[in-house]
Amino acid sequence: MQRHRTLTSAIQGFSQILQPKASTLLSSAKSSSKGLKTFMAEAAPAAKKQKMDQKIIGTHNGTFHCDEALAVYLLRQTKAYRDAGLKRSRDPAVLDSCDIVVDVGAVYDESKQRFDHHQRGFEEVFGHGFSTKLSSAGLVYKHFGKEIIASTTGSVVGDSKVTTLWLKLYKEFIEAIDAIDNGISQFWSQGPPKYRNRTDLSSRVGWLNPPWNKSVDSQEVDELFLKASKLTGEEFMGRLDYYANAWLPARDLIISGLSTRQNVDPSGKIVLFEQFAPWKEHLFELEAEQEIEEDSKPVYIIYPDETAANWRIQAVPVSPESFESRKALPEKWRGLRDDELSKESGIDGGIFVHASGFIGGNKTKEGALSLAKLALTM
Repeated sequence: MQRHRTLTSAIQGFSQILQPKASTLLSSAKSSSKGLKTFMAEAAPAAKKQKMDQKIIGTHNGTFHCDEALAVYLLRQTKAYRDAGLKRSRDPAVLDSCDIVVDVGAVYDESKQRFDHHQRGFEEVFGHGFSTKLSSAGLVYKHFGKEIIASTTGSVVGDSKVTTLWLKLYKEFIEAIDAIDNGISQFWSQGPPKYRNRTDLSSRVGWLNPPWNKSVDSQEVDELFLKASKLTGEEFMGRLDYYANAWLPARDLIISGLSTRQNVDPSGKIVLFEQFAPWKEHLFELEAEQEIEEDSKPVYIIYPDETAANWRIQAVPVSPESFESRKALPEKWRGLRDDELSKESGIDGGIFVHASGFIGGNKTKEGALSLAKLALTM
């Protein structure tokens, strides 16, 4: 009876693979060990074919790094490799059996799905103004990044916003991984850095490797690699989520404000935002893209504060990181508050003007606009 139950249980497992024949064979097998043998003989090729159909990603074994950990994660976000298995080896025969290979093999050839960057003569860069040599992360992102972004955001690959996010994610996330893996210094001079940074993503992946004096087998290292791949992937997806759902909408607001600024003031030097959004980075990038002449660039930004109860007027800096303004608020307003500011400016609702003149506040949008227009003439 026990043997009968064991045979039946085994047959039921195989029946999921060969559904058309399963019920017939299962019935005969229940009463005969010969039936079980027949069923297993017919099921085995199907099970083998199912396993052979799975695509395989290959990368090197041993110590792992941020670039191939992220490359593997990114590939598993694509249609072609979503359910792919993984082989970690340096054996050419093993790698030749893989459908795609990253960070090993000394070959970069998209047509062969081979993406290594260690070979002599490799100088591939992302392009679009970026000159950092690519690692396996950058190579995979260059070829598959738009697809990943489009599928994640529910867009199409040809959407201009996908391209914008593709470039943004490379600049803010992928490029540093490429540079670190290729040993490219972050500094122009040869002097030592002012401080050490070991909290970046590449360093955190490095810390996941087993310590030098701990004996581990290859299976344990492979499990740690999967942990590293998940870590890099979650950070990438988190960053993509932010850029797609916060950074990009802010960019749209800044584009709209720039295009309608002549309606705010004929000079075009005042930009009005009806809601608060981080604007500084976008403004400088868009000014460059739109090739706005120096004498036509905005000097004041008007927007509601985070509570939307009051309004701010902020002078545009000469560069994103600078404390110097294109045109600071008038010196005689600086450091004044409330009624004293209103009296000096002649504009009701004054709240403050910073001592450096880079920002001020008013209780109403009309008051903030009046301050900006008056400041242009002073």
